[in-house]
Amino acid sequence: MEYKPYIPGFKPADAGPLSRFLPALEDGVISGWLSPLNLTGSWLLDPFGFSPKLLLESARSGYRVLVTANNPITRFLLEIFADPPPQTEFIAALADLGAVKKGDERLEQHLQSLYLTTCEKCEKQIHASAFLWRKGEDVPYARIYECPYCKDSGERTTTNSDKELVMQIAATDTLHRTRLFERVVSLKDEDRVYAEDAIQHYLPRPLYVLGTILNRLDSLNLSEVRKRALTALVLLACDAGNTLWAHPAERPRPKQLSTPSQFREDNLWTMLERGVGLFAESGSPVPVETWPKKIPESGGICIYEGRLRDLAHEVKHEIPIVAVIGSIPRPNQAFWTLSALWAGWLWGKDAVEPYKVALRRRRYDWAWSATALFAMFNHLSELLPDGIPVFGVMPEPEASFMTSALTAAQTAGFKLESVALRTEYDPVQIVWKSGKKSQPAPMEVETIRKAIREFLFVRGEPVGYLHLHTAGLIALAEANALKQNEDEFDFAMRKTQSAMEQALKDTHEFVHYSTGEGVDTGMWGPSTTWRLQRHSAQDVPTNFREDESLSDKVEIAIVTFLQKNPEAIYLEVEEELNNQFTGLMTPSKGLIYAVLNSYAEKDGGSWNLRQEDLASARREEMESVFGLLEEIGKRLDFKSRIEDKVLTWLEKGKPVHTFHVLASALLHRALEGADEQTVIVIPGGRAALAAYKQDRDPSLKERLKNHRLTKYRLLRSVLELPILTRETFDEQIVSDPVEKSTGQMMMF
Repeated sequence: MEYKPYIPGFKPADAGPLSRFLPALEDGVISGWLSPLNLTGSWLLDPFGFSPKLLLESARSGYRVLVTANNPITRFLLEIFADPPPQTEFIAALADLGAVKKGDERLEQHLQSLYLTTCEKCEKQIHASAFLWRKGEDVPYARIYECPYCKDSGERTTTNSDKELVMQIAATDTLHRTRLFERVVSLKDEDRVYAEDAIQHYLPRPLYVLGTILNRLDSLNLSEVRKRALTALVLLACDAGNTLWAHPAERPRPKQLSTPSQFREDNLWTMLERGVGLFAESGSPVPVETWPKKIPESGGICIYEGRLRDLAHEVKHEIPIVAVIGSIPRPNQAFWTLSALWAGWLWGKDAVEPYKVALRRRRYDWAWSATALFAMFNHLSELLPDGIPVFGVMPEPEASFMTSALTAAQTAGFKLESVALRTEYDPVQIVWKSGKKSQPAPMEVETIRKAIREFLFVRGEPVGYLHLHTAGLIALAEANALKQNEDEFDFAMRKTQSAMEQALKDTHEFVHYSTGEGVDTGMWGPSTTWRLQRHSAQDVPTNFREDESLSDKVEIAIVTFLQKNPEAIYLEVEEELNNQFTGLMTPSKGLIYAVLNSYAEKDGGSWNLRQEDLASARREEMESVFGLLEEIGKRLDFKSRIEDKVLTWLEKGKPVHTFHVLASALLHRALEGADEQTVIVIPGGRAALAAYKQDRDPSLKERLKNHRLTKYRLLRSVLELPILTRETFDEQIVSDPVEKSTGQMMMF
């Protein structure tokens, strides 16, 4: 397999509408993948329809994108993001809604009155921004507000008036709940019970607010543009009104329709007002049409309302697909169920009907995911000729998700071309190519163990389980051994997991750095015995150094790049590194920033090596450090010997202390051949980087327990001591510990 570089985005994923359910993808990734293809104007296919952002970026890159979109909510978001109404229309639409009468009151005034509370400090009536609840209780235990009069703000205990207001609204809850329920399914519908379960995740107050707004939305005489704007705002309120908002936000991306033990009930009218700015125009408008309407060759999106199995028969000979793209959907019972509910509320029963299966299914396991993905890949193979690339982005990766996707694709005949993995917090980038199904080979534990062994050797440091699992999956995919023809997906995935555990546990080659027993906890690294055996083996590449971990290699690469490219911006540094360290070796942003902050200064958007970290300056400083050590040695009646970067104090010809002087934080190099007498000396500017490396590498931290790590500046202060003895030197040498910098990024 030829590993491809990880494609970095140029802008982090934003917190836009429904962002807790949509894939968190960086801007620039898909356009970065498409750019080398140089096929603008050609047709792409997204069989998942899970990420509006990915589709819009592809269309704005000059491609025509055909997408299957059977979720009415993601389809609406795609359409509204592609050509959002002007912000003035959102403001006007909300004003039109607020001006509608509810009895003698304006609707805005009426709905805001439902959130009235008393300021604890000045005792004036104000609107709470949120109420806090405990699961199973009938009244909230706290409210959150910011008083416009006395500026008192924060979380305060609820008053009796707050609780009485909640009880009054709850008294009429059955009527409003029934009305909203009937917008989704009829009373005689066999799926009624599922809709009833879903609607239980709404408290009486937000349910009343939503029901009142939806009733007015149906009767308002608005222009089409303004109605789209108001519908978008109401969709945000539908999401804000449920009980899935944990407080504090311990679960920002819920997967199950489950109310947390403590949750937040937001003021829905305030959420409508906040939503106005979330749909602001971003980027050029993108043409969006429904199949079979035409879109321009300059780029656009064509939505196919249906499933891929139907699409394969309709467009196989009409649209030449040059590539497949998409965000691989992770099972999300919460979003899929709520999508069916919201579709009924916003557009009625007919909108729910094609998507009603989302209401019925309560649980989605990884075997279900693999089966569903296989069906998709299988229909895709019917649609595509051989050799068509498939670029899949996998958000929120985990081992079972990886197994599910790779097993499904291989079983359908897609050949794995590349896997690029940065950290468990970043989307994985996978490339397949369409092809013919081939006869599977038997699964061998040694195939997995060999892949893990080779990966750990090249990486040179412990790593989390996801990387090891992926290395094993890649080996099985290359051997076509992920699933046998006679096996169900559930059995195949359990067999894969069992083989992974056996490969790691039934050997002394690997060390598990974890307090837990599960293989997916903590980190894994090579054992010392195996590392030494492999280091002396004949098949070790001559250009590879065992004492260089990935973090050391990245440090060297960044410094080398900055020496040749002064005033480089971060994206240039990251791109260079990703081209050097591909696939599963992709360095994290946290590591890159740790090295940059250690060696360079940022001026505007560019990075330059500090003057003291230029090669000539460091050589001079290292020479002065050797001079300091010789002078200190003389004061302590030691003789000094210098070999390469190591200075040794001798007494009667025998070594007493050894000092390995570094200008870098390449600690693995210093530890090669070091004994308990060795002191590693680094510049003060490397201290935070050295501490960062220890935090991300438990084996390095363990090895450094037997050695002292000190800074240049400490030696200078020691030399200035008026009274210096061997005992005080030993005390002083550990008086300035290496610690990570405040706010140090720890995204491994």
